[in-house]
Amino acid sequence: MTSSLPGVTIVRRIKASPARVWAAITEPKLMLQWWGPDAGPTLRAEADVRPGGRFSVVFRLLNGEEHNPTGIYQEVIPEKKLVFTWDLPGTKERESLVTFLLEPEDGGTRLTLLHEHLPDEEMRKSNEHGWSGLLDKLPIFLGVAQ
Repeated sequence: MTSSLPGVTIVRRIKASPARVWAAITEPKLMLQWWGPDAGPTLRAEADVRPGGRFSVVFRLLNGEEHNPTGIYQEVIPEKKLVFTWDLPGTKERESLVTFLLEPEDGGTRLTLLHEHLPDEEMRKSNEHGWSGLLDKLPIFLGVAQ
């Protein structure tokens, strides 16, 4: 069944192994060093990476706004697939779903991010901007700036 709600799909090729990318998106001590859509700090990261486990990240944007997305892991296939619900308090995007797909490619990783079930086009654009900013930071954090 296909959803009629808007979604975001972003594909990046990162010159790091799926294991390194996986660690960066699932280990709180690493997430603290880079997570967020701009150069603002990540203040807290918690991740119980197992089906039914919860995550919570608190980051501050450069404009001073703080955000705390939370969710529940739905599917966890280490170094391959991570699916979780996404709840950003204060927004109308309830029950959206985020998927990270990691595939080995040319000595690195092809990362596909899907954010599905967004309520409207405005939220789709906002999330596309936020996820793009976050994924721009990942290769820099991993020391493999494209």
